[in-house]
Amino acid sequence: MTQEELFSKAKQYIPGGVNSPVRAFGSVGMTPRIIREAHGSHIFDINGTDYIDYVCSWGPMILGHDHPAIRESVIKASEKGLSFGAETKAEIEMAEFICSNVPNIGMVRMVNSGTEAVMSAVRAARGYTGRDKIIKFAGCYHGHSDGMLVKAGSGVMTAGIPDSAGVPAGCTSDTLTAIYNDAESVIQLFRQNPGEIAAVIVEPVGANMGVVPPKKGFLEQLRALCTENKAVLIFDEVITGFRLGFTGAQGYFGIDADLVTYGKIIGAGMPVGAYGGSSAIMETVAPEGPVYQAGTLSGNPVAMAAGYTQLKILKEHPEYYTELEEKGKRLYNGLMQAIPEGRCTVNQAASLGCVFFTAGPVENYTDAKKSDTHEFSKYFRHMLESGFYIAPSQFEAMFVSCAHTNEEIDRTIEAAGEFFRTSAR
Repeated sequence: MTQEELFSKAKQYIPGGVNSPVRAFGSVGMTPRIIREAHGSHIFDINGTDYIDYVCSWGPMILGHDHPAIRESVIKASEKGLSFGAETKAEIEMAEFICSNVPNIGMVRMVNSGTEAVMSAVRAARGYTGRDKIIKFAGCYHGHSDGMLVKAGSGVMTAGIPDSAGVPAGCTSDTLTAIYNDAESVIQLFRQNPGEIAAVIVEPVGANMGVVPPKKGFLEQLRALCTENKAVLIFDEVITGFRLGFTGAQGYFGIDADLVTYGKIIGAGMPVGAYGGSSAIMETVAPEGPVYQAGTLSGNPVAMAAGYTQLKILKEHPEYYTELEEKGKRLYNGLMQAIPEGRCTVNQAASLGCVFFTAGPVENYTDAKKSDTHEFSKYFRHMLESGFYIAPSQFEAMFVSCAHTNEEIDRTIEAAGEFFRTSAR
């Protein structure tokens, strides 16, 4: 059965044929590649076609696919059972490890996805402050819970859907939207809503409208504004956590957040998430406090085994982050040099990066939306047919892993350069 035939079958039984919208390749006008397996920096479709993978399961495969130590830990854990719905040693060890190694996290609660982590962190912030309003930033994606689907990035941005059907107006009435990299827009919202704002939530590096790093001083201003107004600063580190560096964006930029959310990187790609922060805030969470949140699969022993193994490897090898930073510079600087002046803007934050099909600069959601998505789709097709698997969306990040080699990176740059040399503007 061909990929086209299999995808046609999928569409009979799954909405749009996919279980997450960006996988549909809709914005690039192609049939999605149906993946069979992955190893190291390579991913293989059902026809056996080999691609160098820069999606990395949207970030968590920082050590590469099918890492032998992680695979072995999953096998050993699964031999004891897949789920108990009860406390296990593995989740306690994971919680202790995170609290002992990440700044400003006194307690942490495991959940099952980044969406759930954000939803729960926002609830904890509201419960702790006794306030309702939340400030988020246009183009920052914080999962698909009702209150966060306001000017979201990621797949919502790709599909051209500004919000979402099925979300009652009341669910978003307390969500205020600011402009990323514009502290003045946040100041204005605090002034307009005195004593009402529970939290400011931000992707410390915007990574769901493409990659948009924070301007110098922006995160520092958010920290100061939250402190001044007794609001909770939430760093959504579903993308940046344990990727920019072992201590995530907090350590990378030297900013203290009050709450931090994580996603699948703490499960080495398995379905998992977490939120944590100061003990004062986290002690409001049930059963310790009145903020309710629960999950039968939270702290799943197999996911904990996989994630704990990955995080321990990263802790034991700080040189991996130096290598990732160097690989990121090699790739994104190389792409900048390969692209004719005025064609594109390349943004980078450590091993994260994005080629925007606009002359730029790209510093916020409005800038990102100037990108020529039709031109991007042609670039995507060229790269895919050349053996490089990048996100099928202008508004997603590229991820470099420890498994990528300099030779593979150089081949990537060469393939991109070929597109710009041969394509008409």
